[in-house]
Amino acid sequence: MNNDKNSDLPNLGYQLRTFRKARGYTLDDVNKMTGVAKSTISKIENNQVSPSFEIVHVIAKSLSIDLPQLFDLPLQTGNKPLGRMDVSRASQGQRQITAIYEHRLLATGLSNKKLFPYVTTVRARCREEYSDWIRHEGEELLYLLRGSVTLFSEFYEPIELHQGDSAYYDSKMGHLIVSTSREDAEVLWVRA
Repeated sequence: MNNDKNSDLPNLGYQLRTFRKARGYTLDDVNKMTGVAKSTISKIENNQVSPSFEIVHVIAKSLSIDLPQLFDLPLQTGNKPLGRMDVSRASQGQRQITAIYEHRLLATGLSNKKLFPYVTTVRARCREEYSDWIRHEGEELLYLLRGSVTLFSEFYEPIELHQGDSAYYDSKMGHLIVSTSREDAEVLWVRA
């Protein structure tokens, strides 16, 4: 399935070929839809060239593929969707309040989740309000919903983030955030 034995990510060429064939298109069909040479498409599918983002985007669009699908592992034969879903309304979510944060845990109706999403109001205004770095297993995405924050980490210079900005990082690396806006900042965190 994935020709790159050193990566857990799916192989881009394999993914493109799989989608193309699943939709019943030949290399010639994709060439006519995109203007990308058949030989180039074939080389991409066989991992003989590393395509530019523009070419991948044109091919994906012609095959009606959302770009993130190219980097998802395909469903294994026999794996059926579980049909799990949980909705967290704006006024719902399990709350956890500390001196620094107010967390609102999301999707609390599901157990054994692979992702742990929560919305946090950040009350801390300076680094000294923390007794130590925050560290835990996994990786996390921080997406700023409101206000601005400074993200501190033990291996990088502090980073100022504003509404709509995001950061993805290794959670084992010491990290913490402080609100730098007049009001408390609000962030969406998704931990894996």
